[in-house]
Amino acid sequence: MKAQVYKIHSDFYYLKDEHNLELCAKLRDVLKKRKVDVCVGDFVELSEDKNFIVSLVERKNIIYRPKVSNIDLALVVCAIKEPELDFIQLNRYLTYLKYYNIDCVICFNKEDLIDDVNSIKDKVNSIYEPLGYKTFLISAKNKIGLDELVSYIKNKTIVVCGLSGVGKSTLLNSLNPGINLKTGLISDKNQRGKHTTRHCEMVDCRGFRVVDTPGFSCLKFDFLLPNELIELFDDLKIYKNLCKYSNCTHDVLQSGICGIYDNLENINLSRYQSYLCFLEETKDYKNKISKQSIKKENLHKTSGDRTLTKISKRKRDKSRSTQNQNIKDDE
Repeated sequence: MKAQVYKIHSDFYYLKDEHNLELCAKLRDVLKKRKVDVCVGDFVELSEDKNFIVSLVERKNIIYRPKVSNIDLALVVCAIKEPELDFIQLNRYLTYLKYYNIDCVICFNKEDLIDDVNSIKDKVNSIYEPLGYKTFLISAKNKIGLDELVSYIKNKTIVVCGLSGVGKSTLLNSLNPGINLKTGLISDKNQRGKHTTRHCEMVDCRGFRVVDTPGFSCLKFDFLLPNELIELFDDLKIYKNLCKYSNCTHDVLQSGICGIYDNLENINLSRYQSYLCFLEETKDYKNKISKQSIKKENLHKTSGDRTLTKISKRKRDKSRSTQNQNIKDDE
């Protein structure tokens, strides 16, 4: 029997079957030994008594921060005010989701707090529509622009992401008042929100499913190498073949060396600034792994279609020591 995980708490997995009936199961011991990691959004096969997860169905996709799978669309929510619109953070989410090939739409929330709506709309559309992103200007609090959004995300499984305080939980409460997600206030000290969502959970809304996730305030590109980052910026990489050197990281502020720098007038400044910010993180990652000299031992091995647990190096060394001692005793 197949079901989908919508919440995980401790060792218990809460699921919904094809008839939307709620179930609760645990992971079978053999899957624990094989290090099978089941996350929210996963489809799984259950035992006959429906008490245990016996296998994991192949995923459509997955993201790791937070860990969610089988997503149709990511809804990136950012505030126009309170907190102020942060293009670098917005580009951080878009770049991260692009790495995992997750389609995105952008919701610019708190439209009720600005006077010149058309100016903001024209500005964000000029940046993100050429990149293929659908944008919505909404007010979750006053329920402005939500009907068009609901129509766009109908029959999809959505993951909602964005900094704390931008209105993710307020938006979900407005889309479906029955959810009653906890919302928080903005700090007067730093104009940042406080975390109100503590765990990932998939909930049913009006014609779609949504995964409410904790804030992404600590998201960093500490898993990419510098030469990989440019591939996630479509508006920059079209100029990379104009660089003088093939290994150019596009942060050389000298004309005739970097093709991207020579074409900055054709690139939105916030996009290039975002690239430079993320590039430093990838350089830190490269520097970190270049200094790592200790190889982490793989504790599992494969034999045919089976995954077997290897004896750890510590236990092997202990066994050899015992053997050597026994030989000496015999002598």
